[in-house]
Amino acid sequence: MKRLLRRWALAAVLTALLSSGCATYTTPGAGMNLEDLARADTDIADLLKVEPAAVFPARIAVARVQASGYYSRSNTCYGTGRYCVVTTRDVEPEESYDRLSKLPLVSAVALMNRMLLSGKLSSAKDLRLAAASLKTDLLLVYSLDTSFNIENTDVGPPALVSLGFLPTKKARVTATASAALFDVRTGFVYGVAEASATEEQRGTFWSSSEAVDSARKKAEADAFQKLIAEIEKFWVDVLRTHARVRAGTPS
Repeated sequence: MKRLLRRWALAAVLTALLSSGCATYTTPGAGMNLEDLARADTDIADLLKVEPAAVFPARIAVARVQASGYYSRSNTCYGTGRYCVVTTRDVEPEESYDRLSKLPLVSAVALMNRMLLSGKLSSAKDLRLAAASLKTDLLLVYSLDTSFNIENTDVGPPALVSLGFLPTKKARVTATASAALFDVRTGFVYGVAEASATEEQRGTFWSSSEAVDSARKKAEADAFQKLIAEIEKFWVDVLRTHARVRAGTPS
């Protein structure tokens, strides 16, 4: 009798899995440590000698970087090596870049595209070369790192989540957006910023990979918006400390 009950239980589990389509979700790749990106150019002694060279109003190039091999359901990365560059904006509202272009003493904002990039990416210098081809003075590099937590268990990137086992569990997506501002000419780092956002739901909402990805994109979009606000704050300090106005430009 016990054996028969076990068979019925197993059949019920298999039926449930089959009816749900055994849905799974692959979490996206990792973000890039921007401090490592800055240090990859040279050693500590040389870093201490680097000075800013930009003059204002400044032109800013913007690039999103992720860990090498990054992939998400709505995006892929370009380039191989130490990192890769995301050239499609899937969670970044257009108005965010408008906010950057309206910062004091910013003359233009240019988004990086793959036509300017080398296929092999090893340091910030590769991005600075691309930014120089755009005739920009500053390079704003940002990255998104997204983690998933199910019932207090972290699911690291990239990993496969079986959605059929989540109905009664708490599910949380946390996205952290970080940015660093480089001098295109010298590699000097003007400042860094970071912001996080969390999207928390019951596991019942994660009934499909589309639902999970929607939560991921919501968290990343919120984190990016908060990051723009942090950049606006540290931009004031950048101007206060480093702004040298171009000749003929009103101060």
